[in-house]
Amino acid sequence: MDRSQIEALLIDVREGRAGVDDALERLRDLPFEDLGFAKLDHHRALRTGMPEVIFAAGKTPAQVATIFARMAAAGGNVLATRVSRETYEAVREAAPGAEFHETARAVTLSQSPAPQGKGTICVVCAGTSDLPVAEEAAVTARLMGNQVELIADVGVAGIHRLLAQKSSLQSARVLIVCAGMEGALPTVVAGLVHAPVLAVPTSVGYGASFGGVAALLGMLNTCSPNVSVVNIDNGFGAACIASLINRM
Repeated sequence: MDRSQIEALLIDVREGRAGVDDALERLRDLPFEDLGFAKLDHHRALRTGMPEVIFAAGKTPAQVATIFARMAAAGGNVLATRVSRETYEAVREAAPGAEFHETARAVTLSQSPAPQGKGTICVVCAGTSDLPVAEEAAVTARLMGNQVELIADVGVAGIHRLLAQKSSLQSARVLIVCAGMEGALPTVVAGLVHAPVLAVPTSVGYGASFGGVAALLGMLNTCSPNVSVVNIDNGFGAACIASLINRM
C-alpha cells in the first residue's frame, strides 16, 4: 500500500464512503503480512518510494504464486524477477492478469499508476546476449512509471552502431548501460552524455571474464565521472536507482 492508497482510504472514511471497521480490515496486514515462509512488506513503497519486489530464484513456484497473489490483493503493482516459465504458470493461476516477460525473466501485474518520471530512461546493451539483463531493467523501469527506450546490440566492437543512436542517448535523463566481456560500453556512453549513467556488468563472456567480474572491475575503474556501478546482472537494481533519479 503506497501513499496515494492510504490517502484515498482516509478520505473515504472522512467522507463516509468507508466505515472505520472496513478501514481497519484493509489496514490489518500493515506494516507487513506474515505468510509463515515470507513476511510481505506492504509499507515499503510508503517508506522508500519503491514497492517490495519478489526475487523468484530459490523459491518454489507455489511460494512465488502465493506471495504474488497476496501482493496483488493489496492493490499495488507487482513485480517478480528471475522467473521460470514453470513459476509463471503457477503465478498465472493465482493472478490471472499477470504478464510474463520471457526475455527479462520477469512477471508483472499493473494495477495502479506509479509516480511518473520526468524524462526518458534509456537502457542500452552491448550485445544481444546482454538482453535478458537489459530487458529486466526496462520492464522494471516501465512498471515504476518511466518512459523507457531500449537500445540493443551497440557494443564497442562496432562503435558506429552506438554513435548512430547519439540523439536518443543525449536526450535521456538517465541511462542504464549493460555490458559483459571487458565492460567498456558505459565509459564510452558516459563520454557522450550529460546525464547519470548506471553501469550494469553482465556475466556474458569467455573464461577470463570470470562470470562478469572482469566487466565489474572495468566499470568500477571507469575514467568517466558520471558513471555509477551496480552488481553483476542486476538490471532490477539499476532500474530502481534510475527511477528515483528520474522522479527528482
